[in-house]
Amino acid sequence: MAEIARLTGHREWIDLDFVEREQTPEPAMALGIQSHVADLSLSNTVELLGCLGVQRSRKAIHDWVQKADLQPESGKEPNQIALDETVIRINDQQYWLYAAADPESKQLLHVRLFATTTTALTEIFLNELRQKHEVENAEFLVDGAQHLQTALQRAGLRFQTRRHGNRNAVERIFRELKRRTSSFSNCFSHVEPKTAENWLQTFARWHNAPN
Repeated sequence: MAEIARLTGHREWIDLDFVEREQTPEPAMALGIQSHVADLSLSNTVELLGCLGVQRSRKAIHDWVQKADLQPESGKEPNQIALDETVIRINDQQYWLYAAADPESKQLLHVRLFATTTTALTEIFLNELRQKHEVENAEFLVDGAQHLQTALQRAGLRFQTRRHGNRNAVERIFRELKRRTSSFSNCFSHVEPKTAENWLQTFARWHNAPN
């Protein structure tokens, strides 16, 4: 397993406290999680680990990602927050991925998956964002979506409508996410919405990690 330890790349962001009686060496598990979230399909991740002498199934790697339960770290104090949403498909059904990003650091602050997009769900998202980060003095950047603006008004949070500039930070992240998921046609198949949301939150944690 010394070969695994020599592989480059920061993986300190991966918390393996969930490991109990897992027989796989932790460096291999961390590599598997990182590789699958960052760039490789489950099949290609299996092949990568196999080249390193670690024989594990697609399901095993999938379970590592789910059990790790990784999310963006809390406790940020952004000056601005880009707020947006995009469509994610799960088993041919349309879901909405809400995301809040810090334009300055380019980090994702919070992500959630909802079956639809409404003012009430936006309020739930904002409440969770408030619980995780100090956002009371932040300025939110949104597009022309009325439900986003209404939810921010009800929450007493400052915002401005902006279609370009710093608000593009979250759109660039969405493009990277969709590039990553192109290996499964921008669609999660044969999974529950919570499973897909867990993967998306792990992606957010990977995106925020130092390179």
